Amino acid sequence: MLKVQEIRELIKLIDQSQIDEFSYEANGTKVCMKKSGGKVVTEAPAASSPAPKAKPEADEEPVSKEEEPQTETKQAPKDQKDYDKEITSPMVGTFYQSPSPDQDVYVKVGDQVKEDSVVCIVEAMKLFNEIEAEVSGEVVEILVEDGELVEYGQPLFRVKTA
Repeated sequence: MLKVQEIRELIKLIDQSQIDEFSYEANGTKVCMKKSGGKVVTEAPAASSPAPKAKPEADEEPVSKEEEPQTETKQAPKDQKDYDKEITSPMVGTFYQSPSPDQDVYVKVGDQVKEDSVVCIVEAMKLFNEIEAEVSGEVVEILVEDGELVEYGQPLFRVKTA
């Protein structure tokens, strides 16, 4: 059975990721989370045995909870498109804007990039992978924050080509 803190951490991770649906089943208890209308909605369907069912009812708040997504404020309105291309993550990992914490970021909004320009690092399994722009133009938006977990194919930057 998942503990309340573990459920809260799962909700936060799903909320911050691009994952739309998540299911977990163990010992006859199933937890399902699904994003609906920009909000994380979680459910814990009744277990087949009465003993595990008593705990979710006692901790009802984390089992059925809605949160506003934190990334919503970072995105441009859908009717305004001031970019041509998106630079996406080629892997699952941790996004870093600079080679080390004491060095400057690779790119900022307004910077010009070329196809071979390094724009960030994605750390996967203790390996630091430099990500190249693969497009020439001006960085108009940075979609993720330093240290944030990113998914495969998740947009990291938006670029306006010349």
